[in-house]
Amino acid sequence: MAVLLALPLAALVGKAATAPVVGDPGSVVRWGVLYARVLHDAAASVTVGLLVLAAFLVPETTRTRRRITATRLAGVAAGVWTVAGAVGAVFGMAALIGIPVSDPGFAQQFTTFAWEVLPIREVLITTAVAALVCVGALVATTRAAMAWLAALSVVALLPLALAGHAAGATDHGTAVNALALHLVAVTVWVGGLLALAALRPMLTGGDLAATAARFSTLALWCFVGVAVSGVQSAFLRVGTWSNLGTSYGALVIVKTLALVLLGVAGYLHRRSLLARLRGDTPGSAFTRLVVAELVIMGIAMGTAVAMARSAPPISDAPVADATPAYNLTGYPEPPPLTSGGWFTTWTTDWFWVATALVAIGLYVAGVVRLRRRGDSWPVHRTIVWVLGWAVLLYAVCGAPGVYGRVLFSMHMVMHMAVAMLVPLLLVPAAPILLALRTLPSRPDKTWGPREVILQVVHSRVFQAFANPVVAAALFFFSLAAFYYSPLFELALRTHTGHMLMMFHFLLSGYLFVWVLVGIDPGPKKWPPLMLLVILFATMSFHAFFGVVMTGSTTLLAPDFFEVVKLPWMTDPLQDQKEAGAFAWGIGEAPTVALTLMVAIAWVRSDRIETRRKDRQADRDGDAELAAYNEHLKNLRERGDRR
Repeated sequence: MAVLLALPLAALVGKAATAPVVGDPGSVVRWGVLYARVLHDAAASVTVGLLVLAAFLVPETTRTRRRITATRLAGVAAGVWTVAGAVGAVFGMAALIGIPVSDPGFAQQFTTFAWEVLPIREVLITTAVAALVCVGALVATTRAAMAWLAALSVVALLPLALAGHAAGATDHGTAVNALALHLVAVTVWVGGLLALAALRPMLTGGDLAATAARFSTLALWCFVGVAVSGVQSAFLRVGTWSNLGTSYGALVIVKTLALVLLGVAGYLHRRSLLARLRGDTPGSAFTRLVVAELVIMGIAMGTAVAMARSAPPISDAPVADATPAYNLTGYPEPPPLTSGGWFTTWTTDWFWVATALVAIGLYVAGVVRLRRRGDSWPVHRTIVWVLGWAVLLYAVCGAPGVYGRVLFSMHMVMHMAVAMLVPLLLVPAAPILLALRTLPSRPDKTWGPREVILQVVHSRVFQAFANPVVAAALFFFSLAAFYYSPLFELALRTHTGHMLMMFHFLLSGYLFVWVLVGIDPGPKKWPPLMLLVILFATMSFHAFFGVVMTGSTTLLAPDFFEVVKLPWMTDPLQDQKEAGAFAWGIGEAPTVALTLMVAIAWVRSDRIETRRKDRQADRDGDAELAAYNEHLKNLRERGDRR
């Protein structure tokens, strides 16, 4: 109710429902778009919140069916999400082309052009995934299925970032990343609170306290995500303090006040209410707090919808006289690369900066927790972990990342650094082992972070991918498939393709290094001799790939490199040959390092096995050797009798 009451006021402030200049599709469409989006967002929040609570937060016993109830309710909410998404896509298309839905030609226009229009296409993708979540949630019975559905429902939100009110900003990549984080954090936060309120009658005593405490921790992370991404998005769209006086700036102020109030409510929640819940005397305080937070969240969500339909102070109009490089990539054309440019070129990719800071912060926090309880952790592991993320940041934000968007050779440098150098530093840091030693276990059989890690590393899916042959094949063949397919050009032209490429490079490289030298818990490692054979075979294929590219006479991704036309790059084919040389040359040092690490692990395992046998011999009087000597004696006696 709060959302529906706040939306008209916010829409009037932002002039979100006024008739467009191109054509008026009618008041039904203009207002229908807004209310369909509110219903869409509310249903998505409820779906995600219920699935998160069912999979990770709510305690379960043999006498209760909370998880099943929450998952079935999530299925119903996902059905509403699907319907609202479909209706929103229809109304959104009508608003874009400026004709009413009742127009005889609208159906043909929609079926012909809807997939070609980015905002509509992203909504359709989200709607299709929501439909899958709906079907899955109506039949799921295991916690693993609920966890996968929760992850899938979160993934369904990400396409909306490409079509949101920040996606058209000048810094397109940063805007999309900020909006994606904002959407996920808000949805999990709002949805979790709604789900907690819906399941309140089923939670009593210690179960309510445990669930509320876990959600409080999750909500704190969401609050930080919303605050950081909101500030970044506002900076991109508002620009200066004076622009806060515009109608769009007023909406930003409303959202900021709502976030501050929610932060205060969360602080009060953690400070006083959780203690009362543990004492089983919550009274009406829990209900009052939940209702107050939901009202504030409703105002914030209504304001966000109005912002999505309002023009920001900083225009999204195309840049006048933009270079081909800018039109293709969305980034300014860099100057010619000099020797000093390798060290001075920098553009901040806030997503990877934030990821690196969080990863380093959590790792250091885990080490500190170990030390405080008297346990040791090798210092060199912390050092290589920090160095690994530093190398990744340089590869993404430094010269390789900046020039890699327009130069094949620099793109290959970035690729090799992320896929080979970074994992070589991160894997020996043993982050999974550190997490398992520091994260608390859940006594009530729910899945906390520690339980999720254990489920993943011991799952059949991970065992299949952690097979050294599979990991090696994935590492090499995906490399060849990427560059000799349209995926390469897609990664150069689009933000989504670029991000998927980076995730794949990092994860495939990490997996390959892990199966060779990883010390984290997981599937049983293969003998070192077999690992060396796989390593040499993979690197032979890798070198062959570099040689083939070095001698190539056909330009890859020609529709990109022949159009980008850098004034200081006159021979793209020669640059491609240099990329092959980089692929060949940069791969040599990690190969030598991996070979040494596998050999050291081999020697170390032999020493461990020798010490184990010595200890066993001390315990049983060297029974194994005595049995072997007895066996040889029997064989000799048999030979003598013959």
